[in-house]
Amino acid sequence: MNAKITTFLNSGLLEKYLLGETTSVETEMVESHISKYPEVQNAYNTLQFNLEVVAKSNAVEAPKDILNNILDELDDTPVVKLNTSYRYKKWYKFTVAASVAALIFAGTSYLFYNQNQKLSNENQIVVDELFDLRGDIEQNNKMLDKVMRQLLKLNNPETEKYIITGNDRAKDLRTVAYINAKEKTSMIDVVSLPQLPEEQCYQIWAELQDKMVNLGILNEADRKLMSIPYAENALALKITIEPKGGNSIASVNNAVARINLQ
Repeated sequence: MNAKITTFLNSGLLEKYLLGETTSVETEMVESHISKYPEVQNAYNTLQFNLEVVAKSNAVEAPKDILNNILDELDDTPVVKLNTSYRYKKWYKFTVAASVAALIFAGTSYLFYNQNQKLSNENQIVVDELFDLRGDIEQNNKMLDKVMRQLLKLNNPETEKYIITGNDRAKDLRTVAYINAKEKTSMIDVVSLPQLPEEQCYQIWAELQDKMVNLGILNEADRKLMSIPYAENALALKITIEPKGGNSIASVNNAVARINLQ
């Protein structure tokens, strides 16, 4: 191989020619060398083959609409001279454009997928919150209904109000009993209870002619209007101090409050 051919092959003009980046003068020179020298022709064919292999290995199928738009844009490019360089240039641009379009499509799809997942998660959160809110509303409605029923009972002309205060053993004790003999209902509002040792508790009783009827244990935590059993023909209400958990028989000697009902 003579020095002229070697210099030409090392100049990089063949590569520029394949990519369609040569000037008109360079194009004529390359085509002249290809036609005159077999060594240049062989080098040219090898470069063509290698370029094709590289392009195919990196090619990714693009969405049809995006690919058509890119091809239309390429077709609008003015054609000055139709030669082998132009064909491979167009083919090379085609594969590069397809790869870019595919990457754009993949990135866009991934973005949309993430956004869709985010919206789906947000929707689920909203649904859960609405479900919880509906549960809270239903619970509040039940509580409101209960309060309204209690209020109606308290405002009933047949309901008697009894204020129960403690004796010297429990001066700060204060409760209010509401008893309706006609409807046979009883309620009590624990206003305040002096603190007791942990092993003791307060217990309320209905005093009858011949016995004491247990109506329940009173706790500081029960500082709210609550229902207690109605005792027919009760003479009085009595509160005693009993062992923790309550007693089956009233400890009369430990009475801290009493109020007559008749």
